[in-house]
Amino acid sequence: MSKKILVIQGNPVVGSYGEALAQSYIKGAEAAGAEVRLLQLSALEFNPNLSGGYRDKLPLEPDLIQAQEWIKWAEHLVFIFPIWWGSLPGLMKGFIDRVFMPGFAFKYHKGKPLPDKLLKGRTAHLIATMDGPHWYYRFFQGQPGHRMMKHSTLQLCGVKTIRSTAIDLMNKKTDQQRNDWLGKVEQLGRSMK
Repeated sequence: MSKKILVIQGNPVVGSYGEALAQSYIKGAEAAGAEVRLLQLSALEFNPNLSGGYRDKLPLEPDLIQAQEWIKWAEHLVFIFPIWWGSLPGLMKGFIDRVFMPGFAFKYHKGKPLPDKLLKGRTAHLIATMDGPHWYYRFFQGQPGHRMMKHSTLQLCGVKTIRSTAIDLMNKKTDQQRNDWLGKVEQLGRSMK
């Protein structure tokens, strides 16, 4: 039986390098026999602002309902996103706010400090691009984007992050270096991690 993989591409810029990375990962995973679906956040129609919070929830738009169905379908989630100001782009953060809702991703119970993890059994791979050096992001900033995704979001919901890939100094990479990274990400797809 083939592995079910959902790639979530969170760069809001149409035609971004993130889109090329997503296609490379998909190419490798499909070559290895995986069934892969792509959520291109820039193509979805939804309000990324959780204006009512969790008490006065906005009804989910059709694209977000489908996103939840695909997340439930998937065994492995691959998040591809740029690091902007140390964290995720607003579109991706808004997607998480609206999709990873109580009752879908986690559920609190009265008298218990931690919620039930409703997305248990899934794994994740984070692939992030950044203009700055990875060592600065890691040691001086403390990897806030990765920490938020791994610990504050995915772990809380029961998704185990098994790999993180950082592609740094994007604004200084040559075309050849960018192509080399596309090849590396294709290989990551083949290994389905």
